Amino acid sequence: MMIMENAALLKAIIENAIDGIITIDERGKVETINPSACRLFQYNPEEVIGNNINMLMPEPYRSQHDGYIQRYQHTGDPHIIGVGREVTGLKKDGTPFPFRLGVSEVQFLGRKIYTGFIHDLTREKEAEEKLKEYTAHLEEEVEKRTLWLKDTVKALQEAKEEVSLSLEKEKELGQMKSRFVSMASHEFRTPLSAIQLSAVLVDKYAQPFNNPQIAKHVKKIKNAVGNLTTILNDFLSLEKLEAGRVEPAFIEFDLVKLSEEITEELQMVAKENQDIIYQHTGMSSVVMLDPNLLKNCIINLVGNAIKYSGENTFIEFNTEIAQKHCIVTIKDNGIGIPEADQKHLFEAFFRAHNTGNIPGTGLGLNIVGRYVGLMHGKVDFVSNLNKGTTFTLTFPTL
Repeated sequence: MMIMENAALLKAIIENAIDGIITIDERGKVETINPSACRLFQYNPEEVIGNNINMLMPEPYRSQHDGYIQRYQHTGDPHIIGVGREVTGLKKDGTPFPFRLGVSEVQFLGRKIYTGFIHDLTREKEAEEKLKEYTAHLEEEVEKRTLWLKDTVKALQEAKEEVSLSLEKEKELGQMKSRFVSMASHEFRTPLSAIQLSAVLVDKYAQPFNNPQIAKHVKKIKNAVGNLTTILNDFLSLEKLEAGRVEPAFIEFDLVKLSEEITEELQMVAKENQDIIYQHTGMSSVVMLDPNLLKNCIINLVGNAIKYSGENTFIEFNTEIAQKHCIVTIKDNGIGIPEADQKHLFEAFFRAHNTGNIPGTGLGLNIVGRYVGLMHGKVDFVSNLNKGTTFTLTFPTL
């Protein structure tokens, strides 16, 4: 009685299983097929049972299957038994479809029976293709905006050189630049935010597929958006400086707390095994400077150290408050600055000749120098090619 009940329970489980289940004998003939498998392949049971399992396969798998069974029985070397894999099935109407197949071998009444468990992957594959298309579209849009902005930057630089011939043209350039920056601020920030959000959502929804290609392209989109945002911020800062709209607000604040926050923030975007080491010297941690301008300077310098240094390196970030001076030092072990380029380092739009394909606007150090000057400080640096660079910001203690 118990055996009959167990058999009935097993049959009920197989008949109501969500995935397809098919059993075949040693010759490849179908012995049983459950309702889910029938629905997947669009056959009635009597159309399949007794026929070779290869009727459910497209070519070339159909022709190869009998040979596979024979080789396995002769050599005992399985290619799929006990190991799940993605394969292609053939519906009754001739439509191929993807599914995950798991095969097990069972000894039953002195003979071998092979059981195949079939999980339809059609929806997953369709969703994966849609994600790939969406990711590719986002990447294309970011690439277009990147090229457009680079062309605009180049055009602005050429225009500045031309209008410097006269005061009237200089004034026209300032007006044109102000209009451009205002337009860029409004027109670029909204789509950049949308692209960044979409990239985050694509990354989130693509996680179940564990597809490294999707992750790679989403990362490229995020990096491109970050580069565009940096370019936009540099232009906004430069426009405000040249328009005389930057007024330092000297207030007392905790330099160590600010520096620790910056270190934590930038460590998240550092390269593989690239460590930012922060230390403070001095009994006091309070200074009287503009915290926003100082933060911009430090982020720019540490960001450069990250960009121009390799993986598995460390960046030293030190602050010191002495009796008459506050000193900020950022030291890296990166590519360094060629000696011939050092005299031009703080000029707008200038980039050293060894930066290669590393992204940048050539505005960061110009902005740093001007911000430091507004706070009555000075910038010094020491650099050796391929041996690293040290920047030192020195401010009088008020």
